[in-house]
Amino acid sequence: MKAILLISGGIDSPVAGWMMKRKGYELIAVHFSGEPFIKRETEDKTKVLAEKIGCTKFISVPFGFLQAEIVNKCKHKYYYIITKRFMLRIAERLMKEEGASAIIMGDSIGQVGSQTVSNMISISKAISTRVSRPLLCFDKQETIDIARTIGTYELSIGPEMCSLLGPKHPATRSKREIIEQEESYLGGKALIEEAIKQKREEKIDYRKGN
Repeated sequence: MKAILLISGGIDSPVAGWMMKRKGYELIAVHFSGEPFIKRETEDKTKVLAEKIGCTKFISVPFGFLQAEIVNKCKHKYYYIITKRFMLRIAERLMKEEGASAIIMGDSIGQVGSQTVSNMISISKAISTRVSRPLLCFDKQETIDIARTIGTYELSIGPEMCSLLGPKHPATRSKREIIEQEESYLGGKALIEEAIKQKREEKIDYRKGN
């Protein structure tokens, strides 16, 4: 079984991927690169994390131009929700291309504004594929403890792209129809096609992480 893992350089998503790999999934890591807003080092760090947890392929999707469109054309408080909805749409396309059967995210309830139950429902409804969230009911310390055990914690420390462009006061509740109205101000299909066209991918030797 193959699964698409949405992986960042943070603490949560590598742990989520590691947990699903233990259940027998082959992991294809998909990283949404914040270029040109952040340096390539974040992508390099994330690739090391993907190797560490045993992913077999690493796909980097340039995403900064799409995030800028969201900031410029949508209400800022919905930034995290709309951003993740576009990530899922791209991930679903890649899932079909790779012959995978699942999408994995590192979300847990209440960790950040986009991860309230209301917002996760709005995010998940962007696609027809069910999203696996193995950390859903973990608190942060539980995730940190696992990250330390599997050797990803020290690699994961540092600021992430979401905190650079995200609002100070994100929406903690959302309705699907409102989010879809905000998305109507974007050229959604064209943005997705452009992101996928620019993707970079390479096989990785997962044995290097073991």
